Amino acid sequence: MGSRRRRHHHHHGPWLVPAVAPAAAAFAAAGLLLVVVAFHCFLSPPLADGGKGGGGRVVRRPNPPFLLNKPAEVARSVIGAVDFTVPSGGSKLGEELWESKAAGNFFGCSNATKQFADAMAVTKSDRYLMIATSGGLNQQRTGIIDAVVAARILNATLVIPKLDEESFWNDASDFAEIFDVDSFIYSLSNDVKVIRQLPDMNGKKLSPYKMRIPRKCTPKCYENRVLPALLKKHVIQLTKFDYRVSNRLETDLQKLRCRVNYHALQFTDPILRMGELLVQRMKAKSGRFIALHLRFEPDMLAFSGCYYGGGDIERRELGEIRKRWKTLHASNPDRERRQGKCPLTPEEVGLMLRALGFGKDVHLYVASGDVYGGEETLAPLKALFPNFHSKETLASKEELAPFLPYLSRMAALDFIVCDRSDVFVTNNNGNMARMLAGRRRYFGHRRTIRPNAKKLYSLFLNRTSMSWDTFASKVLTTQKGFMGEPNEIKLGRGEFHEHPMDCICAKAKEKIGQSKPHQIKRAGEAAENHSSDGDLDWRDLDYGEHTPLGRDSSKESESDDIRVGGSDIPELEDMMSD
Repeated sequence: MGSRRRRHHHHHGPWLVPAVAPAAAAFAAAGLLLVVVAFHCFLSPPLADGGKGGGGRVVRRPNPPFLLNKPAEVARSVIGAVDFTVPSGGSKLGEELWESKAAGNFFGCSNATKQFADAMAVTKSDRYLMIATSGGLNQQRTGIIDAVVAARILNATLVIPKLDEESFWNDASDFAEIFDVDSFIYSLSNDVKVIRQLPDMNGKKLSPYKMRIPRKCTPKCYENRVLPALLKKHVIQLTKFDYRVSNRLETDLQKLRCRVNYHALQFTDPILRMGELLVQRMKAKSGRFIALHLRFEPDMLAFSGCYYGGGDIERRELGEIRKRWKTLHASNPDRERRQGKCPLTPEEVGLMLRALGFGKDVHLYVASGDVYGGEETLAPLKALFPNFHSKETLASKEELAPFLPYLSRMAALDFIVCDRSDVFVTNNNGNMARMLAGRRRYFGHRRTIRPNAKKLYSLFLNRTSMSWDTFASKVLTTQKGFMGEPNEIKLGRGEFHEHPMDCICAKAKEKIGQSKPHQIKRAGEAAENHSSDGDLDWRDLDYGEHTPLGRDSSKESESDDIRVGGSDIPELEDMMSD
């Protein structure tokens, strides 16, 4: 707008004293330059924290990636007279922004039905099931949940699962160092018999027969593939046990999944105490807060095949990492971004949250590994939300020392804080995001925001051509259906841990004007009858399932059997899923 005002005065030169006109013109030109510089300084956030080492010196990489506020964009904003000033205040929506009005209308309901027989009545004394999980904390969590279901299908005793200690995560923690074993065994005593270790048989140690089963194996698949071997060998160990049970199961088995996930699997006391301490410190700062699962690490970006404007340096660095996965197809970064398959940049996440109505004073907890680009990449997000926290800023090195050597235990701390946050924001669709989304639905539909990346892409691309008010209005419209409302769930779509519909009931009809609990259960049954494990879009899958490993393995054909040393991409899903 400044440039238009200058031109206006210049065109009315006849009213000025002739001798003053040249000076006025020079003054106008200088004024325009000052306006451009001022806008650039205002819109471009700081790129380093001068208070933490380095004396405030900023080291810029060539072609710094991820910063939307580049000089060319600022110039377009000034010359086009578009006011894209981000207001510091929050939305007028108030409480509605932090929690859904409909949240109180639903509750978690995972108790077994009368038709679900007690474990003592169905467990066979000569059948033992062992599993070896795979991947990070939350991928292993899915394996543990499905192991209980598999044991129930096979009428077998489950041995406490063996956690993955050798993959990309390189974490030597065993089950008892992350989860409360006693609680796990006791909580499931009516559903599945669980023991700590294999018993001796006739004075001899039992040796398990190892096998791997297809992905998304149905109950019939277990009966046909695993049961014959179990009857013969008595002890079976299922290896790389991740996603090895079908997404579609009868209601009683889905409810069993919920009992395992939301009640039986509890973290150990040291993890719970440290996690609770982090939550208390966040609450002490602001009363309520947002937790963001950022997922902007180099490995994630390299695997996604996306490009964020970092020039040859970014292409070379991420390209080198991408070479780890020899079977990945060549990426088309523009197409991936248009289709919403790329994580938002930290700045984009911040702009989305501010556009939704969260003010600059909101406290933000960020769960993340090492962000690609480091502090320079995080700077715009920190400028939009200066109250920026992580477990490393909330706790001392001494307090974190028992957890630091173990990636899974550190991830467990983030899981607790994100679970207890007032609003949870996910920037990807990996296991942690899906686990937390489902958990927050089960325990009262607490606000969970997932970016509508496909539609937000064009908004971020064209934001310099619109005012902030217009941009914010479009973001609000774009995010409808992605704000964690109870009615957002599409029947027949989605992964069960993210949408545990069989375990969510509605309160009485006369109180909320909609269906009764048994009708809500039928919604889950509709998903079972009409969904297809093979008919999913990218939002329903982990990053690892964009590869040939993502085939629907519930169809019982040998070609779908994923073998040790077969087509698995080393460390691929282990790295990407959490």
